[in-house]
Amino acid sequence: MPPRLLLFSLAAIMLLASGCQLSPNAQDERLPYTADPMRNAPPIDQGLDAAGLSTLLQAEFAGQRGDFERASRGYLEAARRYGAEALAERATFAARFSDNDGLIEEAAQSWQALNPQADSPNRLLAALSLEQGNWLESLERRLALTSANQDGELTAFAETAIAEQAPLDALLNRLVEHLNQASPQDTAQQADALLAAALWEATLGRTERARGYLDQASGLTQRPTLLLVEGQLAIETGNPGRARQVAQLGLQDNPDDVRFLLLLAQAEIRLENLAAAEQQTDALLDRHSGSHALRVALAQLYLDEGYAAPAQRLLQPLIGQEDVPNLAYYLLGVIAQSEGDTDNALLYYRQVDGGNEFMPARATAAQMLIEDDRLIDARAFLRVERMRYEDYFSELVKLEVQLLDELGRTADASALLDRELNRTPDDTDLLYHRAMRAWEMGDVEQMEQDLRHVLSIEPDNAVALNALGYTLADLDLPGRLNEARELIERAHALDPDNPAVLDSLGWVNYRLGDPQQALPWLEQAYARMPDQEIAAHLAEVLHVLERSDEARQIIDDVQQRSDNHPTIDALIQRHPELDPANRL
Repeated sequence: MPPRLLLFSLAAIMLLASGCQLSPNAQDERLPYTADPMRNAPPIDQGLDAAGLSTLLQAEFAGQRGDFERASRGYLEAARRYGAEALAERATFAARFSDNDGLIEEAAQSWQALNPQADSPNRLLAALSLEQGNWLESLERRLALTSANQDGELTAFAETAIAEQAPLDALLNRLVEHLNQASPQDTAQQADALLAAALWEATLGRTERARGYLDQASGLTQRPTLLLVEGQLAIETGNPGRARQVAQLGLQDNPDDVRFLLLLAQAEIRLENLAAAEQQTDALLDRHSGSHALRVALAQLYLDEGYAAPAQRLLQPLIGQEDVPNLAYYLLGVIAQSEGDTDNALLYYRQVDGGNEFMPARATAAQMLIEDDRLIDARAFLRVERMRYEDYFSELVKLEVQLLDELGRTADASALLDRELNRTPDDTDLLYHRAMRAWEMGDVEQMEQDLRHVLSIEPDNAVALNALGYTLADLDLPGRLNEARELIERAHALDPDNPAVLDSLGWVNYRLGDPQQALPWLEQAYARMPDQEIAAHLAEVLHVLERSDEARQIIDDVQQRSDNHPTIDALIQRHPELDPANRL
């Protein structure tokens, strides 16, 4: 059997099928170019001194020449000089024509500082945070809009977060906190938040909680939104019959809404009514003719339910066409592999020539050959691929090393890694990989040697700085804790928002005997990335500070979220009194 794919959720395909109507940042995309893009910006209507006038004239001329970055910086300087919201708005307007996200963020923050009640800068900052992968910050911006009775688009944000596999637990905790603390607000915004919570609870498998939020939202929102969430909840809870009823109700009032067509198709698939499901998917494709991406997404839907034939029927017309998504060839490879056709599967996998599917295709193909007792062929395949795709050289070496390690052929893996590093001694990616592998094997000397080599080539490599600093701190090596702190502080200066670096800062301060100084760093890290290692560090520091009840609560939260938590188990083994099960 081929490995199980991580397939699109219903939310992901809904986003695709509906164009951008569900996208949280649909209104915040770069503005289209016009002959005079600044003509709609707010006017300048205040008196100026000579320096201010000069700054604004330069900004105006820069905007007319199309140098929007310089124009934005000029308006921004003037906005700060005069404390004028209109100038900050104009700076943001100009910045959005540039390709400088940092400048857009700076201008929008200045605008927001001058008028905290304005929704436009918050909306733009929320979209930027989402684009940068900062899910919690984006949620905070949307909650601020919601609290001001502006549309925070939380349900759409929730769907995007599900499709992109965002940290739903952390996001949901913050949303629930908002729901519990929020004062009475606009019913539409309250319903939006409740529906977002219902979606996340359902995705996390907590169906009773999801149903509770859905019931609270009933009567507070428009029928289509409520029906769509109820339909998705029915799918998640294994009630496709109800999902079909909901989809049909939605289509009665909204016959052109492709999201209900998609929901109906998925319900029919779950009910094993393939003919009806294919009728719905054909209707979707008729409405979006020429959409390769939608065709591929629908094929994924069938594959996720275990139906390879309809998926293949959807994908076959794409073969040989231009601009075929790499995912199409990957899925065709999976289908061929599931049918035992190894050679054709290999051909399909090799058609994947880039993108997110490139490495999964090579990994799946190599694993397929290994399972077919063809290790020599698998290694030859990966060697050829390294020659074909220079940009993926390091990744392909690491893949082969991983596969050999999994087979217990550690010596072969080490020999491969050493050989390739002898050929490319300054490959920092491979050096870092060998360092981490040495650490796992207990060879701290080799790890430090390789990380030092990385830093000699890339002195500002925050990942290597943090890895070396954290390791020295965690090992608590005599006389090296100050060196560890210096390395981590350098990493923090380069990457101040990285939760791994924040965790390291907390841990090195703890090792230096200052748990009070360690605590805020660890709290920041845990808020950004609530994984078990950071949780263990935070719990240990809280325990030392005689806040053991809080420590046990954190441990309990981790245990509730996952059945596999070795770092937490190790902490409890050292401190049995922190086991929530032993709480009096």
